[in-house]
Amino acid sequence: MDPRPSLLLLLLVSAATSAAAFNITKILNQFPDYSSFNSFLSQTGLADDINRRQTITVLAVPNGAASSLSGQPADVVKHVASLHVILDYYDVDKLQSLSKGTALLTTLFQTTGLASGQLGFLNVTENKNADAQVAFGSAVPGSPLSAYLVKSIAAHPYNISVLEVSGLIFPPGIVNVKATATATASNPPPVAPAPSVAPASPAPSKAASPASPAPAHTKSAPAAAPAGVVDAPAPGVDAEGPVTEASPPPSPTIAVAPTPSADSPSDEGVGAEAPEPVAAEEASSGSRVGLGVAGMAGLVGVAVLAAL
Repeated sequence: MDPRPSLLLLLLVSAATSAAAFNITKILNQFPDYSSFNSFLSQTGLADDINRRQTITVLAVPNGAASSLSGQPADVVKHVASLHVILDYYDVDKLQSLSKGTALLTTLFQTTGLASGQLGFLNVTENKNADAQVAFGSAVPGSPLSAYLVKSIAAHPYNISVLEVSGLIFPPGIVNVKATATATASNPPPVAPAPSVAPASPAPSKAASPASPAPAHTKSAPAAAPAGVVDAPAPGVDAEGPVTEASPPPSPTIAVAPTPSADSPSDEGVGAEAPEPVAAEEASSGSRVGLGVAGMAGLVGVAVLAAL
């Protein structure tokens, strides 16, 4: 197996890694004029953040201009120094050929989450009337363009560009950033109280509202039926079985008692009706006729016997 392709691949990877790897501290150590600024980057830990980036631009400030940052609290030093680190690659040629002559640049301070408004951005503007002089300033409205591009210190296209600027970019309000953040953390905004739930109105009580009287569960006395009519029981409220509409009463009928015979006993019971007077008279007449016929038959028999 030919080892040359593997060796060539290894060389390419090593070259790419070497091109991407840089150390801002080592770069600035070569230039004593920026020792104060280099010390700020190392003390605040910003140097490590810069070295982890793949594309970066550092605006280095000479010792004379950086002296105004000495004696400031550590957090203020870190915030101001991080405003001089741009999260993109800009060299002199790129800055002098801005398409609109101005641009808004994102800085490392913007990534901290402490920047409010435009505090984490820089305004870069090319002044055509001053020999293409490039000026930097805070993007906070009303901030001046306080630093000017001087020269290029070092460049590794398109990974890191180190440029010298004439002075520090010190935007208003940067000193109070930590105090504001600390006050917000220690005194968080009051939590709005949860909306009170109105007590549910009580359900209307059955006793409070007048209720219609319940039907009485008692049997009413049946109405008197006409004579000779078979009475149907009146439907009761608590009668067993489904309540159905009562059928109309039958038409009245007159019960005629049969003529009593001598062999049958007379019916004596509750509700038995006495025989009508007309029927009794007819029975008496029949008896008399029968007796008369019997008498005549007897006389005829006597006459026949006499004749013999």
